[in-house]
Formats: sequence, C-alpha cells, structure tokens
Amino acid sequence: MDPGSSGYKDYVAGLMAGIAMVITGHPFDTVKVKLQKHNTEARGIKYNNGLHCAARILQTEGVKGLYRGATSSFIGMAFESSLVFGIYSQTKLLLQGGPDGGKPLPRAIVPSAAFGGAIISFILCPSELVKCRMQVQGADSVVPSSSRYSGPLECAVKTVKSEGLTGIFRGGFTTLLRESLGNAVFFSTYEYVRYHLHLRRKGASSESSHLVDVGVGIMSGGLGGIACWSAVLPLDVAKTIIQTTPEKNHTRNPFRILKSIYGRSGLRGCYTGLGPTIVRAFPANAAAIVAWELSAKLLGIKRDLNYTFLLREVICWTASKPRGAGRIRDKGVQKALTTKNNRN
Repeated sequence: MDPGSSGYKDYVAGLMAGIAMVITGHPFDTVKVKLQKHNTEARGIKYNNGLHCAARILQTEGVKGLYRGATSSFIGMAFESSLVFGIYSQTKLLLQGGPDGGKPLPRAIVPSAAFGGAIISFILCPSELVKCRMQVQGADSVVPSSSRYSGPLECAVKTVKSEGLTGIFRGGFTTLLRESLGNAVFFSTYEYVRYHLHLRRKGASSESSHLVDVGVGIMSGGLGGIACWSAVLPLDVAKTIIQTTPEKNHTRNPFRILKSIYGRSGLRGCYTGLGPTIVRAFPANAAAIVAWELSAKLLGIKRDLNYTFLLREVICWTASKPRGAGRIRDKGVQKALTTKNNRN
C-alpha cells in the first residue's frame, strides 16, 4: 500500500471533515428536521418555508435553538466522517490498485462509497435519532412537556428504557439505504467534478495553487452535497418520521411512509425540507471536502492527480479548439506540470 495514503491518516482527515461539516451545517439541519416533523403531520404548527421556520426558532429560542442536538451530532458526525472517508479512501485504493492516477473509475468509486455508507449507518442511526428527537423539541413542538428531554444523554437513556436497546436503532434500515445511496452519489459527483475542474483549469503558479485547490474543493464538495441530498431527501423525510414518532408500533417501512405522504401532499411532501437542505448541502459539504483535502495534505496523503495523464487528456481535449487557445492551454498545463515536478 502506498505510504502516502495508508493507515490512520485517512481517518484523521475524515474526522476533521466531520467537524467542519457540523459547524457549518447544523443550523440548516435543525430547520430541515423541524419542517419534516411538523409539516408532514396532520396536526400542529405548519411553517411556510425554511426562512419562516428559522425565524421562529430565533424568536422563541435564540441562536442556541439552531444548535439544539449539536452535541450528539458532533460525536456522531466526527466518527461517521472519520469512518466514511477512511473506508472510502482505503477501499478505493484497493479496488483501483493504487493511488489516484487520472480519470475516475466508477467501478472503484461507487462500491467504495456505498460500502462506507453502509458501515457508518450503524453508528449514525443512534446519534441521529437522539439529534432528531432533540431538534423537534422547542416552543412550537407538539411534544408534551412531560415527554421532553433535558439533554442528549437523557434522551438516549429514556429511549433505551422505554423501547429497549433496539429502540435506539429505530430507522436503521432507512439510514442504511440513505447512506449507501447518498455516499455513492456524493463521491461520484465529487470525483468527476474535481477531475474535470483540474482538467480545464490553466496552470497555476506554486503561489496560487493552494487557492486553486481550495476553490476546486469548494465546488466539487458543494455540488456533490447537492447531488447527494437531491437523491436521498425522501428517504431522509421517512427516517425523521420513523425516529421522532412516539408510537412504538408505528410502521418503520420507509416506502409505506412515503406512499402515505405522497397521497396527502404529493411529491412536494416527499421533499419536505428541500430548501434548507440544499442551502445547507453546498457550504457544509464544501467545508467538509476542503477540510479533508487540506488535512490530507498536512498529513502527507497523496491525492494529487497524475499530471502526465492529465496533460495527455488536456491535449486531447484541446485538439478541437482554436489553435491559439490550444497552445495557450497546453503551455499552462506544461507550466503546472513543471511546477508540480519541481515541488516533488
């Protein structure tokens, strides 16, 4: 195994990605969960949109209301990101037979991401159950005061006491489906956007290359997040309902729940919370990818594209361009290649 990509370093970089994601995205997630809980029920308060929901939270609970449930989210997301990024990196390295060498390989990316998502769902499910139950509490909540929790630990303990150990894993199957599919979409989008942005950028000097890498990370991570949540939001809606419904005998079949929501509210109901989810997806996932890639560089993990392969791809891509533009682009890539070799 390549020493620059081995061992604990991938997991440490993933841990930093998870911390960055929670700090950036948790307030948006709170709004999303409240919308999914209240706007899909037949009773209780209805929010007009994500902005109305956020304004109500700030008005009744202050900024801390937006970070309700953040403790369990930090713990869960830190371990989840550490594992998913680490498992993804190590499995992809194994399936493609070495470090990144050029064009993304779907046969390595998709199974690696789906496998990582399936593994982390077992850790993510309990932490998200606690997070969601904490988030749906508040001034507008239909949850009785006697049934509310003072903190994440009390929520977890009471859940286990009332529902047994399996109660803390309520919604586990739906979480597994969401994470497997979502991570496959996320990493596929991320890898292809990252590859094509590097392919089409002009050669950057050593002074500006770090800024270019950050920009590529922001775009590839942000677009990956939007693609991921656009694909799995209905499953997330079903998961929220499964995990926050007080009835023990309530169905845990996500497809039956979505069918019921579709019958009442149509496709729009299945995508409840889309606004804050998409608004959250770009900055939160962009922050995660930038943190992951910067941490990987600091730890000495080799994730750079093969510049010889990249140069050959660019020359092929510019073959159909005007001659002047093609020569300029070739010189730019040659400059990037020379800079890269000098740094190595």
